Amino acid sequence: MDKILSRVSSAAGALAVGAFTVNSCIYNVDGGERAVMFDTLRGGILPDVRDEGTHFMIPVVQRPVIIDVRTKPREIPSVTGTKDLQMVNIKLRVLWRPVIEKLPQLYRELGTDFDERVLPSIGNEVLKSVVAQYNAEELLSKRAEVSARIKTELIKRGAHFHLTLDDVAITHLTFGHEFMKAIESKQVASQEAERQQYVVQRAEQERIANVTRAEGEAEAATIITKAMEKTGNAIVEVRRIDAAKDIAKKLAKGRNITYLPGGGGGSEGGSGGNPGLLLSIDK
Repeated sequence: MDKILSRVSSAAGALAVGAFTVNSCIYNVDGGERAVMFDTLRGGILPDVRDEGTHFMIPVVQRPVIIDVRTKPREIPSVTGTKDLQMVNIKLRVLWRPVIEKLPQLYRELGTDFDERVLPSIGNEVLKSVVAQYNAEELLSKRAEVSARIKTELIKRGAHFHLTLDDVAITHLTFGHEFMKAIESKQVASQEAERQQYVVQRAEQERIANVTRAEGEAEAATIITKAMEKTGNAIVEVRRIDAAKDIAKKLAKGRNITYLPGGGGGSEGGSGGNPGLLLSIDK
C-alpha cells in the first residue's frame, strides 16, 4: 500500500512539473493582437511577428510582448493661430493602427505606448502648419478642404513612424471671444443694412404709387372738365345720382333706418311736395 501511494505521489509530482513546464513554454495571442519576441540569446527583439493563436517559447530565454493592432480612436486638441492672427481651438479625431510588419522596429524604437509618444506631437505639428495657411473665415467656408489637407499631411507623418491612419476629421472648431463678438457685430450690421435697403425700396415704391395715382387723378379731372365743357352740368347730375344710389343702398341695409314720405301729394316731378325723411330709430 505504501509503495502504491509513493508511486501515485511521484506520478502526480512529475505531472505537475510537466504541466508547469508545458505552461511555461507556450503563450497565446488573442484576436486583434500580435506578438513580438524578446530573445536574450539572439540580441533582443526578433524580426518576425507572431500571429493569433498558441505559440511555443523557451522559458527564461524568451519573453513575448503582446501588442494590440486593432483600429483605435484618439482625439488631438490644439490651440493655434490663423493666417490673420486669430486664435482657434481645434480638435482632431484620428482612427489609427500600427503597421503589423513594422511592430518589432516600432517596439524597439518607441515601446508599447508609441501612440502616446507620436500622435500628439505630429498632430499638433500638422494642425499648426495647415491652419496657419488660412484665415479665420476660410476655416469656416473651406472646412472640407482644410480637413483633407490635414488628413494628407498627417498620413504622411504617421507613415514615418509606422502608423496607419484610417480616418482623420475635425470634430471641434471654435474661435476666441473677441473674434466671435466681431462676427456677431458684423451680422447685426449686415441685417441692419438689409433692413434699411428694404425701407428705401418700400419708400421708392410708395413714391411711384403716389405719382401714378396723382397722374391718374389729374387725367380724370381733365376728362371731366372736357366733358363738362361739352355737356354742361349733366355729368355732375349723373355723379350726384350715382352717389345718391350708393347712399340709399347702404341705408337700406341698416336695421334702424326708417323712411317717411313727404305729405301733400305734389304735382308731377315732385315739385309741389315736401321731401321725405330718413329716421334713425334706436331699438
